[in-house]
Amino acid sequence: MGVMRFTIAGDERPVGERAFISGADGRIHPTRIDLENGCLACKRSVSESGKLHLSWPVAGFGRPFSSTTSLPERDEPYLLPLELARGKISRLRDQASVWELAGMRAPREFHDAEKAAYRLFSRAAACQCRPEEASRLAQEALAQAYQAAEALIRTYAEQRLSARRRRSPTLPALLGCELDPQAVEGPLGEKFLEAFTAGIVPVRWRDIEPVEGEYRWDALDAQVEWGLSNRLVLSGGPLLDFSADGLPAWLARWSHDFYNMQSFLCDFVETAVARYVGRIRYWVVAAGGNTGGGLGLTEENRLALVAKTLEAARQVDDENQLVIRVAQPGGEYLGRGRHRLSPLQFVDALLRSGVGLSGVELEIAVGCLPNGSACRDPVDFSQLIDHWSLLGVPMHVILAFPSATGPDLHGDPELRVEDDCWKEPWSESAQANWIDQYLPLLMAKQSVTGIFWSHFSDASPHEFPHSGLVDAAGNPKAALERFAHYRQAYWVEERQSSV
Repeated sequence: MGVMRFTIAGDERPVGERAFISGADGRIHPTRIDLENGCLACKRSVSESGKLHLSWPVAGFGRPFSSTTSLPERDEPYLLPLELARGKISRLRDQASVWELAGMRAPREFHDAEKAAYRLFSRAAACQCRPEEASRLAQEALAQAYQAAEALIRTYAEQRLSARRRRSPTLPALLGCELDPQAVEGPLGEKFLEAFTAGIVPVRWRDIEPVEGEYRWDALDAQVEWGLSNRLVLSGGPLLDFSADGLPAWLARWSHDFYNMQSFLCDFVETAVARYVGRIRYWVVAAGGNTGGGLGLTEENRLALVAKTLEAARQVDDENQLVIRVAQPGGEYLGRGRHRLSPLQFVDALLRSGVGLSGVELEIAVGCLPNGSACRDPVDFSQLIDHWSLLGVPMHVILAFPSATGPDLHGDPELRVEDDCWKEPWSESAQANWIDQYLPLLMAKQSVTGIFWSHFSDASPHEFPHSGLVDAAGNPKAALERFAHYRQAYWVEERQSSV
């Protein structure tokens, strides 16, 4: 068994719910994290160099997901804040160099903060014999590095968006949100149209066929008609949700009969796609296939079922665009040791099998435990998107960010909002500020062909707590106005008629 040890000399403490070590090839190793007497012991099955990833407090930035550089195992423990500062500064410099070589002009604000971070890191490295002082300096270096990252990403987004606007008056991407009764009924419908060019019709099997053989299509039919009459581009799905409780409860009695279960899944996919032929051209066939949790299906079973249902959907209409939704695309769940394939490997296996997968949809739900994504700073977030762009297929991103804490009557009871994750307390203004920082970054990415919000209203059933754009009382949040602002600024012509 391999063990890497890190000393924590100050008052800061890590959050170990998503902590893990990755190898030199990027593979995430199942990792056990133990904290005893100020020493963090990270245990895994292999003994080799690796990077530690975990949520760590940084003054002014909450608890962002941070990582060290690749470190060899050794008997003497590393000083954790120092190694996190080394890792952040290294990644920041590498990214700035890549963008500057591509022609980007980094601002003075970035260079000043980056130099300050490096000076503080150098002083911390020179006084490791005094761990408390070194930790304090390393923490200050981290804060400066995160400040430099925000300055760098603002400039990157501004310059990339300016270049894209010179080539096209409107962005060649969709801006959308999931539809629900709140979105299509009453005055909020007009608010939806002011903010979005596309809508997701939630074609969920568990809601449509709660009893075997009894279908409920009326609400979906109304949403489809409303979307088409208002010239929205419509996406449907996810047809199959492999997460816990994502599939109809009655299907459980077939959980030990794989081939019969496969027939049921394919039949529903064919039925749904055929019902909306010519009206919905973009289908999210499956969600949660990479993470699982439903009906005790193995990873191999889920991969086979997703491939088979993609083939079934393609046979109904070969002009449809078929994608799968990937939960936790950063692979945080791999640290628990229940999966062999990374999210990227899961999708790549489907692409190589030739089953007709058209693209991928990344689900990034910040601040939600246990099934959400880690809170990454803008540069790390950008690198995650770039990593997925290596697949060379169209990419959609579906986002969620909470605006409050506490119980959510209409949300998934198994999910909760993570404490102190973001740099300011959870609120409607924090949600709007997050959109201002991360939405332009996604808009600047040429590989991103669609940006969607997870759900419209907290008054309707939803998964991620407090993450709607309308509160449970029916009042629009500030985040909805932010989407309307970007819609007006970058999608000023008529709504797109195709992806």
